[in-house]
Amino acid sequence: MSYSVVGVIGAGVMGRGMAQALSAHGLRVFLLDADAAILDAARAGIAESFRMGTLFGQAVDDVAAALARITLSTDYNVLKDADFVVENITEREELKKAIYPAMDAVCRPEVVFAANTSCISITRIGSWTQRADRVVGMHFMNPVPLKPVVEVIRGMHTSEETLVAARAFLKQMKKRAVVVEDLPGFVSNRVLMLTINEAIWLV
Repeated sequence: MSYSVVGVIGAGVMGRGMAQALSAHGLRVFLLDADAAILDAARAGIAESFRMGTLFGQAVDDVAAALARITLSTDYNVLKDADFVVENITEREELKKAIYPAMDAVCRPEVVFAANTSCISITRIGSWTQRADRVVGMHFMNPVPLKPVVEVIRGMHTSEETLVAARAFLKQMKKRAVVVEDLPGFVSNRVLMLTINEAIWLV
């Protein structure tokens, strides 16, 4: 199982890193955002990150070719060609909830939706679609190109086939999947928040 075209929703810090990491591994990327100015900033930011990548052992042979594999758009219709979609928008449930029906309407029925979230229930996100069995959580760490491990969250209705697809997708990005259950904070944030709370008590 392999993918060639990936839709990335949201061109903020995580979306830019996602687009960069995907294109560096030879995948074609549609990077979407509602704000054209954010997309323009993303283009410049990704180009600069590719240039800086040589300092962190992330150099690509042909930066121009990698950049050419990224298409910027404000139009969800480009997702009709996507084999896999990763949603990365702001961690506000009302904003995320609004975009999943638009993704559902355009994408082919077999396409998996991965929600890049650190706290929102994947089961709940799946309920916003007509494909709850093909919705999975993916908690990428920042910066995406440099972090090798991704927390993969199994929602109540996420199928085994979807987990296989998620692992295959991450393998193409040279990342390791760690599957966890759909519980508050998942694993990494659940542990982190205890540490932060303890630090606050100490202060």
